[in-house]
Amino acid sequence: MKYDVIVIGSGPGGYISAIRAAQLGSKVAIIEKYSTLGGTCLNVGCIPSKALLDSSHHYYDAVHHFEEHGISVEKPSFDFKKMVDRKANVVETTTGGIKYLMDKNNIDVYEGLGSFEDATHVKITKNDGTSEVIEGTNIIIATGSKPSTLPFISIDKERVITSTEALKLQEVPKHLIVIGGGVIGLELGSVYKRLGAEVTVIEFMPAITPTMDKDVSKELTKVLKKQGMKINTSHGVTSVERNGDEVIVKATNKKGEEITFTGDYCLVSVGRRPYTEGLALDKAGVKVTERGMVEVNDHLQTNVSNIYAIGDVVRGAMLAHKAEEEGVVVAEYLAGQKPHIDYNLIPGIVYTWPEVAAVGKTEDELKEAKVDYKVGKFSMRALGRSRASGDLDGFVKVLADKNTDEVLGVHMVGARVADLIMEAAVAMEYRASAEDLARICHGHPTYSEAVKEAAKAAWDGQPLNA
Repeated sequence: MKYDVIVIGSGPGGYISAIRAAQLGSKVAIIEKYSTLGGTCLNVGCIPSKALLDSSHHYYDAVHHFEEHGISVEKPSFDFKKMVDRKANVVETTTGGIKYLMDKNNIDVYEGLGSFEDATHVKITKNDGTSEVIEGTNIIIATGSKPSTLPFISIDKERVITSTEALKLQEVPKHLIVIGGGVIGLELGSVYKRLGAEVTVIEFMPAITPTMDKDVSKELTKVLKKQGMKINTSHGVTSVERNGDEVIVKATNKKGEEITFTGDYCLVSVGRRPYTEGLALDKAGVKVTERGMVEVNDHLQTNVSNIYAIGDVVRGAMLAHKAEEEGVVVAEYLAGQKPHIDYNLIPGIVYTWPEVAAVGKTEDELKEAKVDYKVGKFSMRALGRSRASGDLDGFVKVLADKNTDEVLGVHMVGARVADLIMEAAVAMEYRASAEDLARICHGHPTYSEAVKEAAKAAWDGQPLNA
C-alpha cells in the first residue's frame, strides 16, 4: 500500500496529526505497536492518572471537608479495586474513541512495530511474527517517550517502579518514596497520600517543580506539606536497594550528610527520554542527538526532507498538548499551508490540589534576559468564590513589561487553574497588556476574578479586593 502520510505512533501527537492530514485530503496510515491506540498519555499517563486523581480527591474531600459543609456521613472508606476498575473503564472509553476517529477519517490502522526500511518504506512487524511493508510519500515519527531512571537504579516494576506501574498497583502503599519532585511524581504522590499512604518526595534541586516560577514552587511546597507530604529538596539519591517488600533509598543532603529513607514502594520519577528503539532510523538516514532526540528544523522536518518528527522525540517540553500542536503544524505544512506554533505559550500544568498552571516567562527567565518587568499578585483567599468553596490556597501572579505593559508570564496556584490558565494564554497570543486583562469584566463570584485582580496589580498597583 502507498500513502501520502504515514504516522508512526498513535499518541496525542500521532493520532491528531493523522486526523488533520486526512481532513486536508491526504491518504493516511497510522502504525501502533500496542493493541490500543492513544500512546502513553491515554493508556498509562495523562488520562489514567487524572482518573485516579479525581477519585482520590473525592475521597479526601469526604474525609476532610464534608463536615464543614454540613454534610454528615459515616466514616468514609474506599474500594481501591473499584477505583482502579473505573480508571480502566475511562481509559478503555477514551482509547476506543480514538479508534472511532480513525474510522471516521478513513485512516488505515496497522498494529505492529514500525521500522524504516528506507526513507519511504516502513516495515510493520506484527505480534504473530509476520510483517508487511507500506510506502509513504511523507512519514511522521511520533513515538513519544519512556520513563527515565538513574544509572544505579534497577527498576524491577514490582517495588521499584515507574509511573506506568504506579498506575497499576493492586494496593495502596504504606510508605511511597518518590524520587523526583516534578509533575508526575507529585501527582501520583498526591493520589496515594489522599488514600492514606505516607509519601516522601526526594528532589535533587533546591525546589520542587524546579522549572516553574519560584513563587509557585514555594506555595506548592507549603500546601503539600500541610496535606502531610514530606518533601526533601537538595537531596541527591545515591542508592536504591530492595530487600523483600522493603525499599531502602539513600541520599545526600546539601550538608553532605547521608540520609536513609525506607518504604514499601519507590516511584522513580526523574523525567522521560525520547523513545526511538526499533525504528531503525539509520536505515532512513535520520539524525539523532547523543541523547536520542530526533533533530528537526523549524518545520519539524528532519535532515531527510520527507520525514518529520513531533512530540516527545523532539526538543521542547514533553507535553501531550505540545505534541498535538506539532502534529497539526506538520499536517498543515505538508498540505501547503503556513501554520505556526508559539512555544512560549504552551501552558504547563500540575494536577495536584490545588492545581498549578503557568504560561510564558518566569521571573528568573526575565531577569536572565534583562527585561524590565513588573509583578502583580493576588491571593485566592481574597475571592468570594474561594471562600464559598473552601479552596483558599494559592494565588495568581502576572508578569508584565515595565515599559509596554504587555503580559509576559502568568503563574497560578489554586482551584481549577488548569482550565483558568487558558485565559492568560489567549490574552498573550494577542499580546494583551495587563490593563487589557484588568479592564475585561469577569463573572462574579468566580476564580477567574483573581486574574483580573492580579493584572490590575501589575498594571497600576491597585487591586480592588486586596
